[in-house]
Amino acid sequence: MGPALRGAATVLLVIVLACLGSVVVTWIRAAVTPDPEPTEVLEVRPTPSVVIAIRDLARLETTSFHVERVIDMTSTQRRLFGLVQAEDSILLVAAADIVAGVDLADVSEDDVVIEGERVVLTVPAPEIFTVALDNERTYVHRRDTDVLAQRSANLETRARREAERTLREAAIEAGIYDRARASAERSLGSLVRSLGYEDVTVRFRDP
Repeated sequence: MGPALRGAATVLLVIVLACLGSVVVTWIRAAVTPDPEPTEVLEVRPTPSVVIAIRDLARLETTSFHVERVIDMTSTQRRLFGLVQAEDSILLVAAADIVAGVDLADVSEDDVVIEGERVVLTVPAPEIFTVALDNERTYVHRRDTDVLAQRSANLETRARREAERTLREAAIEAGIYDRARASAERSLGSLVRSLGYEDVTVRFRDP
């Protein structure tokens, strides 16, 4: 090997060793230098436990109204080729228990937003679950059937249906939805706070 060739080989070897040394130094610096602060902060939202606790309540019955009303219903019949009107009437004294609350069965993780100690919970709007006539307080006060009238077998049934409809409307006018909303807000707020959260806001969807 000539002097020129040995000189070139020496230079090449020096370059290779320098590159290897640079790689080693870079690796050592990376190993001992702490990682920079991340630009993205990952927040864990433990919503499933909150959702499960809420769903356990299923239908949250928050308010019950007892309403009474008199139903005066008359069936008018035409007799004798339409020349005479005959009546079959009933006077029903009706009482019912109307129960309202919030159906929590479809509350999902998207309905629970957790930010530290603050929870924002969105639930369905209050609804009326049942309108149940109180059979002990519901009775026929009077039943009159004219001589020419045919006694209707289902007149009392129709009167009871009308009682349920009007008693439901009466409960709504009396503010049963507002009472159910306020009661649900208190109950759900207490439940979520019992899970360790201090600041709880309950919101309701549009009906």
